[in-house]
Order: sequence, then C-alpha cells, then structure tokens
Amino acid sequence: MKITKRLTNWLETNASAPTYGGWVLAGVSVSYLGAAINTMTGWLYVISGVSLAILGLSIFSAPRLLKNLVVKRFPIPPITAGDELSIEIEIHNPTQKPVSLLLVSDTLPFVLGEPTKQPIDIIEPEKFYRWHYYQPTQRRGIYKWLQVELATGAPWGLFWCRRQRECPAIAIVYPTVLPLSNCPLVDEIGQDDSQRNDPRGKPLQLATSGLVRSLRPYRIGDPTRLIHWRTSARYGELRVRELELITGGQEVIIALDTAAKWDEEQFEQAVIAAASLYFYAQRQELQVQLWTAATGVVKGDVTILEALAATNPLEEDKQPPETSPLIWLTQNPLTLSNLPADSRWVLWQDPNSSAKMIVNQDYSGIILDSEQELQLQLQKPLASF
Repeated sequence: MKITKRLTNWLETNASAPTYGGWVLAGVSVSYLGAAINTMTGWLYVISGVSLAILGLSIFSAPRLLKNLVVKRFPIPPITAGDELSIEIEIHNPTQKPVSLLLVSDTLPFVLGEPTKQPIDIIEPEKFYRWHYYQPTQRRGIYKWLQVELATGAPWGLFWCRRQRECPAIAIVYPTVLPLSNCPLVDEIGQDDSQRNDPRGKPLQLATSGLVRSLRPYRIGDPTRLIHWRTSARYGELRVRELELITGGQEVIIALDTAAKWDEEQFEQAVIAAASLYFYAQRQELQVQLWTAATGVVKGDVTILEALAATNPLEEDKQPPETSPLIWLTQNPLTLSNLPADSRWVLWQDPNSSAKMIVNQDYSGIILDSEQELQLQLQKPLASF
C-alpha cells in the first residue's frame, strides 16, 4: 500500500498519474484491443485506438497546462494573536490558451492549520486570478512557508498532475497586549531609590514653593500616604500626589528570562506580560526597552513586538544589563538575588513543584498563578519578601 502511494505521489509531482476514470478507460481500451485482435473486427480497433489516443493526450495535457503559470504572493500584514492572517495570492496565465479545472493549495505550516485549497474554474489567456483568504491564528510566532501547489486533471479528468511553485511567505503574529489601567510594577519603579535619597525617608514630591504640582485619581495599589485629603474632599473622590519617582526620563528595561527552561503555558503568559508592561510603561512616558537572551537590549515598538513574537525558552544564556532597573520576568526564583538596584520582578510558580517558593529579594515583585487571570494579577499591589 505504501509503495503504491509513493509511486502515485511521484507520478503526480513528476509526470501525471491516472485517476480512477483513467484506469477504467485504460482497462476498457485494452479489452477492446484484445477483442479486436481475436475477432479481427474493425470497429473494435477504432474504439480501442480512440480510447488510447485520449489517454495519451491526457497524459501530456495536464503538465503542459501548469508549466507556464506564474504565482505571486503579496506581503502578509502583521497581526495580533487571535486575529486572522490576510493572505493574498495571484496566479497569472501568460499563454494564449485558457487554463481550466485548476486546484490551488497553499501549504501552511502545520501549527497554523491544514493546507488551504481553492478550486478555479478557468483563467483566461493573459489574465490574472487573485485568491484572497483569511487564516485564523491562536498563538504568537513568526511563521514561514515556501510553496504553493498547483494541480489539475484537465482536460477530461483522466490524469492528475501536481506542481509546486516557490512562493515564500512570512507571517508575523504579535503577542496579545493587555489593556492595563494601572501597574504598580511600573508605577513604583525608582521608589526605593527616592526613599534612600530623602533624609526623612519619604519619597520626593513634585512641588514648587510647598504646593503640589499635579494630582491624579486614586488607583488600586497606590499607597494611602500619598492621598491628598483636602483635594479629595473637595472633589468627592480620592486624589493622589504624583511623585518624582514616576517622572519621564526614568529608564526601565523589561527583561524576559528566555535562557531558562519554562513551562510552555507560563512562557506564553510571560511574553504577553512583557508586551503589556512595555506599552503601559510607554504610556507613563518612561524610557522603556526590552531584553531577551537572544536579542539583547532592543527598543522601538515594531522591533520589540517582532522580538517577542520570535522568542522561545532555552535561548543562549546571557546576563541582562546591570546599568538600569529591570522588570525581571522569570520562573526561577534563584535569579532574583542578582538584580540591579530599584528593580522589580514577576515570578511564575513552578507547576511541577508542590513546595512553596521561598523568595529572598530586596526588591518588591509579584508571584503569579497561571490559573488566575493575568491582567488582574499585573495590576495588583506589589509584595515584599
């Protein structure tokens, strides 16, 4: 059975293979030819000869129809995980004869799904056929595939022929970005340093001649000591003083521990968290960058999204920079002891360990549970250990 499939596949891709109808017609032709030889009847010779001629013509017609077709693929716009890829392919018939009964198949990577097929009734001489379809996605990544397959059984469906065309495709699926309304991990970057610089042990405030320069609405997780009670009473809602530690110009690096071994689901959460923290920090007017073991420090929205789309665990083991505060995303609690000053951390619990994690760290962070909603956990107050 396997030998038959291999032979059929070889014939389809290198010449043409008979279909069921082709086998039937070949059997009938041979039968009529045998009867004609035995009876010496002329009309049997005619039927047999015409049938064999049709078979011979079909063998060469199908490959010739596909030979001159030109396939062009248009660039695929990047999307976010969960959206649909917009894929567009153009097939040109440069000959003076129409091409009919064509089947086009786009050979997608198996992680995206089964090959997508499109039947085409006819492509007129010197005309184009444009095929536009949408492919659902579930996970981020950079997907590459090379070929589009053309197949036909024209003109009578007696022989089937397939030919592949080199038509490279690159589809970039960005990780999901969570809409964070607040994030103490980012908001409180630099707080430890500001407390050390103030001899009274209080954070420095943005003030001129004793007056608070700016106030904002209270967010869950804000320290109660920062509430401006007089203004809160005037407006009927809690107002919080802005602190110098959150001013623009603060440089932060979001570092994803890609050199380590991760649980697959937790690593996907970590990538989503890194993308979400990056864009939240941007909205807070911080100078934010991304670090992974494979890319080092990178900046720029598109560059960072592409780096996060392509990243995987167990990359080359490199050390993150020590010159700027980090928001360190990891599954290994042992890495928390060597972070730069004023850093923060996000730690995923090991799903294979029943023991409670012991965190010995000078800076605050969050221990995440992969069973709970990620967005809510990133917005909860920091914990100190």
